[in-house]
Amino acid sequence: MQDELIIEHRRRSRRFFMQLGTAGVLAMRSHPLFATDDAESASLESVIAGMETWLTQQDKFRDVSRGNPLPHQLPEEKKKAVGLTRETWGLEVVSDEDNPTRLRKPLTVADGTALDFNTLVELGKTHAVRFAKVMSCLNLGCPLGTGIWEGVPLRTVLWMTQPVKDLRRVFYYGYHNDDAKQMFRSSLSVNRILEDPAGLPPVILCYKLNGQWLTPERGGPVRMVVPEAYGFKSIKWLSHVVLSNIAHANDTYAEQNNDVDSPIKTFCSFFPAGTSCRANAPIPLTGWAQIGLAGLSKVQIWVQNRSETLPEGDPYFKTAPWQDAEILGPPQDLGPPQEWGGGLPGGKIDNPTLGFDPDGRPIEWPMRLTKAHWAILHPGLPAGEYTIRCRTIDQNQMAQPMPRPFRKSGHASIQSLRMTVE
Repeated sequence: MQDELIIEHRRRSRRFFMQLGTAGVLAMRSHPLFATDDAESASLESVIAGMETWLTQQDKFRDVSRGNPLPHQLPEEKKKAVGLTRETWGLEVVSDEDNPTRLRKPLTVADGTALDFNTLVELGKTHAVRFAKVMSCLNLGCPLGTGIWEGVPLRTVLWMTQPVKDLRRVFYYGYHNDDAKQMFRSSLSVNRILEDPAGLPPVILCYKLNGQWLTPERGGPVRMVVPEAYGFKSIKWLSHVVLSNIAHANDTYAEQNNDVDSPIKTFCSFFPAGTSCRANAPIPLTGWAQIGLAGLSKVQIWVQNRSETLPEGDPYFKTAPWQDAEILGPPQDLGPPQEWGGGLPGGKIDNPTLGFDPDGRPIEWPMRLTKAHWAILHPGLPAGEYTIRCRTIDQNQMAQPMPRPFRKSGHASIQSLRMTVE
């Protein structure tokens, strides 16, 4: 996955540096991201035309699946037997036996009312939604991939059970090898399912990614997708939704000292850069940013001579002389609108897709809950040893790693790299 990100980012950043003229092109040719390219012979026009794809193909997502063996690697016959194919999948929506909710019509395998795949897709003809989302791990510093996720709002199916009273929480889990110890569970307040916070898509029972059926590797035939949440909330290989009267989260991740209610954070990182460069020569710096629930207004860098002391009493470097980088625009700024990538049928964003206009253009950029790329051409430095850091400023004017700088509530530490200027 990291290699794929680098390939895409190389294509996207090239144009930025070219627009800066001779200094940008010369700096680009010495940058390790572009070192494998034959800059003298490559057709710059063809490189621009083939710039980065914003969406990730299903088979290019980074995989952090749980299970021994991994459910998506089971033999086909076993998948059929346990409901991990579109033909055999079924979803039970039931009351919690220990903290019951009163339901008039639970959906169960035993009475033949469990939701099957064809019924879910049929519901999708009138209820389905699509939206872009970066899939990200709570404790990793690199996105797993970005896609257009499609499915039926969970509330549509919840109401099919006709709940009457005592419903406060919904927890859910998928298939994990018929082994109770492997079961991985997440949960949400019923309010999040029934009513979407301003600007957020609904929680969905997802069966398509980038316009194609969800593969077993990505959690198919059906998974949960929670737009603003880290990946552990978007359970794969979904099999059970349990409506409960408990008043607290009961996620498996909570048992490992994780903050299970932290939404995706805004933060950034560098792409690989050289450890040395020539004195007073332009220095190209590039990276990616994950745009959390708080949005993204700036990416900044700070170059510090290592002979200088760190700001006293300022652990997050708020008073440092940060410098703005440029957030690179959407794919349509770099080529035809079909350059969204991800294997979209026809190469275009389907209408309607939340966050896009009828022509498939983003309504805002950068888009919340997705990714963006950034670049800056530093004019150069005198000889010495330096540390270069990068950070984001969200749309609430909170600088990374604020407002929640704690481990186990989403990776957001300020990254640094060392550089020798000779």
